[in-house]
Amino acid sequence: MKKLNKVFLIVLIIALAAGLMSSCSFLKSNDSSQNSADAKKLNVVATIFPEYDFLRQIGGDYLNLTMLLSPGAESHSFEPTPQDIKDIQKSDMFVYVGGDSDEWVANIMDSVDSSKTKIVTLMDCVDLAEEEVVEGMTPEEEEEPQVGEAEPEYDEHVWTSPKNTMKIVQKLCDNLCELDPEHAEAYKQNTKQYLSELEQLDGEFQDVVDQAKRKEIIVADRFPFRYFADEYGLTYYAAFPGCSTDTEANAATIAFLTNKVKQDKIPVVFHIELSNEKICDSICETTGAKSELLNAVHNVSRDDFESGVTYIDLMKHNVEALKEALN
Repeated sequence: MKKLNKVFLIVLIIALAAGLMSSCSFLKSNDSSQNSADAKKLNVVATIFPEYDFLRQIGGDYLNLTMLLSPGAESHSFEPTPQDIKDIQKSDMFVYVGGDSDEWVANIMDSVDSSKTKIVTLMDCVDLAEEEVVEGMTPEEEEEPQVGEAEPEYDEHVWTSPKNTMKIVQKLCDNLCELDPEHAEAYKQNTKQYLSELEQLDGEFQDVVDQAKRKEIIVADRFPFRYFADEYGLTYYAAFPGCSTDTEANAATIAFLTNKVKQDKIPVVFHIELSNEKICDSICETTGAKSELLNAVHNVSRDDFESGVTYIDLMKHNVEALKEALN
């Protein structure tokens, strides 16, 4: 995984200590009256879109909510700006995923005073599964040789299972209630309604799988759906593991996936959001299968973000896409 450059980190710390940064981070307003009203709210920082959306469903207007990852950006290569670090330091609550792609967080926490910040890690909210390299995948090359026995690498994409999302949402609610008891009842009511929507979403996915004539999906892209596939009993084949930084599969992987589509008569081949879709398009051109988006909800485009698209919206698309792929 991409590591935060040490020199860059030093520059960030110096900039933070000197207090030289005056620009606002993403989603912040410079309006003085708005800032005055916002001062009474909890300052909550989320690293990526799923956390941001869960928090706005729970907290609504009671939160000053910041998302560090800009819409349309690649989540696995994110590096924080000096302003991001300042936002984290002054936050009442900081939410991040907790996997290898978040290694920069540990460096920052060692560099700033976070004693007054409630920290929530998504991967601590659920039971974890190890990331898999299944048959046909192009494995990611190790940046550094392993010394001794390698530690297991757990899949970071815990939110792709609606059942996991329910656990995460409840944990976020509990922490907000603890930080802001004055509005605890509102947080609980919002969470109750949101959990009901997530239960309905889970049921829709289960119905699709229960009625499907096949239980196999092909993702000609990274595969950030381990928890989703496990939850609904799906077999899968993909070009890369979930957190791979590769975008070009080797010839053997493309040939394997192409043959799988032909042999198993797979009608739909998936790609993920914000992908170049090259591998998917190549396989579909060869096999006649349909190319379709299966959204892992890492991030959204700027247009989708500004239109207010939600986790539920994106997963509802997945319900219909999965229905087509499994029949």
